[in-house]
Amino acid sequence: MDRREAIGAVGAFTLAALSTVGRAESMPAASAPVSKTAALAEAASHCVLNGQHCLAHCLFLLGNGDDSMADCSKAINQMLACCTALQSLAAQDSALLPAMAKVALEACTVCEKACKQHSSMHAPCRACMESCAECIRQCRAFAA
Repeated sequence: MDRREAIGAVGAFTLAALSTVGRAESMPAASAPVSKTAALAEAASHCVLNGQHCLAHCLFLLGNGDDSMADCSKAINQMLACCTALQSLAAQDSALLPAMAKVALEACTVCEKACKQHSSMHAPCRACMESCAECIRQCRAFAA
């Protein structure tokens, strides 16, 4: 390919790219409707995020010999499994959501109780406890 062919190819590519810009701007933006399960998906998401931070904190303390975090870490681990599934099912507005919300409600209740014991001493435990409390409120609206 010589220089003239290269310049021609670049020009053709540029024209093709510019021709799509006008079409994209003239089309209305498509947006998904706000789901009735969005608040539940968000609450589950916060549980997962704060639970991961809390579990990391528990594992650090357990590694340093603090056995008082054993029950808390078990409860968090179970909550993480449930809320990860809950988040996904809520985002899909799945028919399985009511059953999963019931299980997640129980897992979050156990986790909230376990984290409450440490919430005044450890910020990650307090954040996890608060996230679980909100997820419990959201799950009640969907639990079968």
